Amino acid sequence: MAKVRTRFAPSPTGYMHVGNLRTALYAYLLAKKYDGDFILRIEDTDRERYVEGAVDIIYDTLRKAGLIWDEGPDIGGDYGPYIQSERMGMFKGYAEQLVESGHAYYCFCDKDRLEELRKIQQASGIAPKYDGHCKHLSKEEIQEKLDAGIPYVIRQKCPTEGTTTFHDEVFGDITVDNSVLDDQILIKADGMPTYNFANVVDDHLMGITHVIRGNEYLSSTPKYNLLYEAFGWEPPVYIHCSPVMKNATEKLSKRNGDASFEDLIKKGYLTEAVVNYIALLGWAPKGEEEIFTLPELIQEFDVSGISKSPAIFDTQKLKAINAEYIRRMSLDEFEEMATPYIRQTCKKEDVDLRLLAEMLHPRCELFTDIPEQVDFIDKLPDYDIAMYTHKKMKTNAETALVALKETLPVLEGLNEWNMDSIHNALFELIGKLGVKNGYILWPVRVAVSGKQFTPGGGIEICDLLGKEETLRRIQIGIEKLS
Repeated sequence: MAKVRTRFAPSPTGYMHVGNLRTALYAYLLAKKYDGDFILRIEDTDRERYVEGAVDIIYDTLRKAGLIWDEGPDIGGDYGPYIQSERMGMFKGYAEQLVESGHAYYCFCDKDRLEELRKIQQASGIAPKYDGHCKHLSKEEIQEKLDAGIPYVIRQKCPTEGTTTFHDEVFGDITVDNSVLDDQILIKADGMPTYNFANVVDDHLMGITHVIRGNEYLSSTPKYNLLYEAFGWEPPVYIHCSPVMKNATEKLSKRNGDASFEDLIKKGYLTEAVVNYIALLGWAPKGEEEIFTLPELIQEFDVSGISKSPAIFDTQKLKAINAEYIRRMSLDEFEEMATPYIRQTCKKEDVDLRLLAEMLHPRCELFTDIPEQVDFIDKLPDYDIAMYTHKKMKTNAETALVALKETLPVLEGLNEWNMDSIHNALFELIGKLGVKNGYILWPVRVAVSGKQFTPGGGIEICDLLGKEETLRRIQIGIEKLS
């Protein structure tokens, strides 16, 4: 088998959305699984959609995701240049070669004629396609028009009878009737190649063995294969992936403002978790495990696991995978990453960051959730006493008032202030009163935090706040309930 060479060939038209990154990831995984090369090629010939700075976004995103290319615009290689606009001189010659061999032809139809043709076809319920008007011009007629300087394009001459079959690793053998194939433009009137033509030529010249792309290109693949056949080139292995959807009917889309890789990172997701989740969007590993590092994904990845069905982008599943990555961090790693988020709302200098990290670690799904979780430390929020009512704990405002009045002197009497002493004192009180744990612990938690959801329980929060602040907040709770 020839050395596997895959490519990621994005257009610099904005940020990198999830579908783009998945294509890059699969191309990278396939190449690395077989010790092959992963090539980055920038397809920047659509100047109308070109976005300044988008190339840097592509570089940054791939690097952050760990998808390091073996050849590309910034590092070179044996098949460069790797920016399509720098390869423009070669394409017209290849198109003219097809004209000479009878697989392409000059088309001199102007916009008015093509527009009129489209209207007639639409009115007749016919799918719009070029009618081959210039296909049978004589050499003399062609030369006369060229000499007169009449603008032209070069079109592919597709067969009109029979069928064309190609194989896709995901969708199997696909056969199309040649009568539906459009004579696509290869070289535009300005001499520039179309995306479809440049892709075929570049993939061949760069030795690409496997092409991974979205299944929206399935319909174009027969025409690609006819071009390979016309040149006498071996076509690549095709792997078409179904789209990533935001729901059952809508695709994820840059134009609709759907989340990019950068957006997800800014929302607090870990890069490793995002890459892991994107791999699972339309691909299933053979076992039950779903958490994989990038090296593990390389070993596990197999094209046979790619689904024909569209994948739904599930934020809850992404969040669950992110939470699992956080839980697998050491406490030291977690504290280091969590501290900047803690400090967004917790400015208290003497706060025990280690204790706070221990409280947050098992409960954290996103780092960006942390500031809101710890904003009660510096200042007790103004809360509604309805928060003391908890059906499961069987508490309400009346029972909470009794509980806090019983708790205050117990905590005031502690000589030592730490987790153990607070725990022992409160559970001794629970035993003495003959009540369930929540009867005391829920009101204490509400009083010291003023929040319904906290990174730890009431005992941990008391320890974190210190004795003086804890007693002050419990007294405020008593006053609110009174």
